[in-house]
Amino acid sequence: MRLRRLLLGIAVLTALPALASEIPAAERRSGYTFMAPDTKAMQDDDTANPGMLAVMDGEALWNAKVGDANRSCADCHGDASVSMKGVAARYPAFDKPLGRPVDIEQRINLCRKDHQQASPFANESRELLALTAFIGRQSRGLPITSGDDDALAPFVARGHELFMQRQGQLNLACTNCHDDNWDKHLAGAPITQGQPNGYPEYRLEWQAMGSLQRRIRSCMTGIRAQAYDFGSLDMVALQLYLMSRARGMPIETPAVRP
Repeated sequence: MRLRRLLLGIAVLTALPALASEIPAAERRSGYTFMAPDTKAMQDDDTANPGMLAVMDGEALWNAKVGDANRSCADCHGDASVSMKGVAARYPAFDKPLGRPVDIEQRINLCRKDHQQASPFANESRELLALTAFIGRQSRGLPITSGDDDALAPFVARGHELFMQRQGQLNLACTNCHDDNWDKHLAGAPITQGQPNGYPEYRLEWQAMGSLQRRIRSCMTGIRAQAYDFGSLDMVALQLYLMSRARGMPIETPAVRP
């Protein structure tokens, strides 16, 4: 029955015209504002927020010496509450040697390879999500600034193009839900604006932490489109656009969502 309602809701959205009108800055809202009171309370209380378990695991990883270099993140960066403050708010960031943007997960793995001489963490692994959540937690409450670097302009533009592009068997674009219909419901669940300010986040439907990339891939599967590969240039470009679209919105990591 739930699947039938979901498919019916998607069919209704598919039939709607694509207005593709971006949300005015004054009307942009975090997914937090769409949640039920009990879910908001879970996020607000660090002792009840299940994402804080990942943050604590990330703190242990931050201080652990690893790899052939026998170095920890702290050996280079010191106190994360100082050195990592504001980092999550400006990523994805441009990497000059690579000539393209990288997200925090990629930056962690580049540091592991180049500075710790350790193997990279697997995508969506507990370790990668935990360390990313720990870093993100240091920016909680700070406004998003991602996309300000002029070198990122073509990649922001590519992300915007992907956000507006219809795809999949259902012929839907991100904008059809998250710009044009965010004040409506799909299968009984509110359609949010798709703001990325809480990742990595704990989703009740997953009963686990997950990255923004996982959420994007889940949406793409829902519209029966070929999902972008983890860490692909298009995936990072779309993340970058979403972060620039949310510029000024406070970081909530680790957020809790239904």
